[in-house]
Amino acid sequence: MTEFTLALTVFLAAHSVPAAPRVRDRMVSAMGLRLYLFTYSLLSIALLAWLVVATRRADTIVLWHPAAWQWYVALVLMPFALFFGVSGLLTPNPLSISLRGGEEPGPAVAVTRHPLLWGFLLWAAAHIPANGDLATVVLFGSMSAFAGLGFHLLDAKARGRLGQERWRELSRTYPNIPFVALLAGRVRISTWKPLVFAAAASLALYAWILLQGHALLVGSDPLASVRALG
Repeated sequence: MTEFTLALTVFLAAHSVPAAPRVRDRMVSAMGLRLYLFTYSLLSIALLAWLVVATRRADTIVLWHPAAWQWYVALVLMPFALFFGVSGLLTPNPLSISLRGGEEPGPAVAVTRHPLLWGFLLWAAAHIPANGDLATVVLFGSMSAFAGLGFHLLDAKARGRLGQERWRELSRTYPNIPFVALLAGRVRISTWKPLVFAAAASLALYAWILLQGHALLVGSDPLASVRALG
């Protein structure tokens, strides 16, 4: 478990950098924004690959035995996780993490002000029931808690960047709980095209993960597991 503990600690520490403005700003100032994003992306991929390998190498300590319903939890939640993640990355969001700049929130922010974090949280939480060994539960449990903490860290960061008045205005209009603002009629989506594109891209990615991607990246086939336990 030593390698797994080290890999998880380094992974979580590296992903705390975007939420630490002083550290991030120094790195961006020294490297430039594009080089920083490119380097950080490569580092994230490398650390994730190491973490997956370390998890598979860890001693197997069974906490509960597998059942078909546990896999169905992941199968149901993952399309939503992918949608939140893809839409969050592609829409302007001054309140949270996004690949696109902009002072005005995009359509995905009308769903929740932290779509990318919700995608990360759902992804992590969805994989806990289907993986009953200690290392995997610690892995996805830690990532779920990390995403939950990220809500508060990013809110504090946005409050400092936007100012108290602007933050209060936007946070009331765009709450964190998904779909609350839409269902209450407090916000309207001006154009659905970005969300439709994100939904289509998410479904395509989900199909690839089910049919091939999960087996290639992680080494296990979720559909085969469901058939074996069903």
